[in-house]
Amino acid sequence: MFARDRLTLGLLFAIESYPGDAPTMRNQIALARRAEQAGFAALGVRDVPLRDPRFGDLGQIFDPWTWLGYVAGQTESIALFSAAIVLPLRHPLHTAKAAASVDQLSGGRFVLGVASGDRPVEFPAFAVDREERGAMFREQVEYLKLVWGSAFPAIKSRYGVLSEADLVPKPVAERVPLFVTGNSGQSIEWIAQHADGWITYHRPLHSQVQLIRSWHDTVQAVSPGSFKPFAQPWHIDLAADPDEAPSPIHNGHRLGRNRLMQMLETLEQAGANHVLFNLKYGSRPADEVIEELATHIVPRFPAHEMVQAIA
Repeated sequence: MFARDRLTLGLLFAIESYPGDAPTMRNQIALARRAEQAGFAALGVRDVPLRDPRFGDLGQIFDPWTWLGYVAGQTESIALFSAAIVLPLRHPLHTAKAAASVDQLSGGRFVLGVASGDRPVEFPAFAVDREERGAMFREQVEYLKLVWGSAFPAIKSRYGVLSEADLVPKPVAERVPLFVTGNSGQSIEWIAQHADGWITYHRPLHSQVQLIRSWHDTVQAVSPGSFKPFAQPWHIDLAADPDEAPSPIHNGHRLGRNRLMQMLETLEQAGANHVLFNLKYGSRPADEVIEELATHIVPRFPAHEMVQAIA
């Protein structure tokens, strides 16, 4: 997914356009395999544990870990990206084990995006104090790193006492790559210091360009010489007219492929490293959109060659 000064592209499940909050989830594996074949770098999943009618989008509907395991078993090289697991709603040992399991079963293709949560209805359902989510998020990030990177660590925290027991499996590498989504109740400096990268929300192009540059400057200030990628989601409605000018839709644009290419090149020049397309608000069938992107856009921003092997 990531290399300095390079942009790659991904697709966010559900890979389809749909009204309301619930996708059909039909033909998802066929579309995922086509995306892999075409050179897309990643497939993204979301963590939406409960249906909130005010939120308006159930993501891929299925539990993210179950869905990730299912997709991992039916793809070969494309990265799998959670955007994002809501840490405060889960015990960190469950998150650590699930993430390491997907990482191992996929041959090191998993990137763990994490968040503190933004839907108020979920916190009382899981008996979590919403006001504590920022502190819980910080604690869990450190907890994950510790249980992935150590054998039989001793941990005493609000989540219990871990003693004389170990988390298995361990990840393929030292840890699963960990990206913070949005701010998650943290400063940009904290994210730059503690995460492997940042995925943040779609903004007007000029604002996003400034934010991307600021992100990379912050990374160099707190960790000189480090490469910590920048990623973003983007809702697109790909118009049939390749020259149609961008017009705003929710968290994105309706536009033609030539204008999309121009905007992607601007993001790449600013230092963006990955864009996850969301097709929910599209007016054309997803397979048709993927074919157009595969023919005209993806070759300019291809996935990087896999270097990981199954452990």
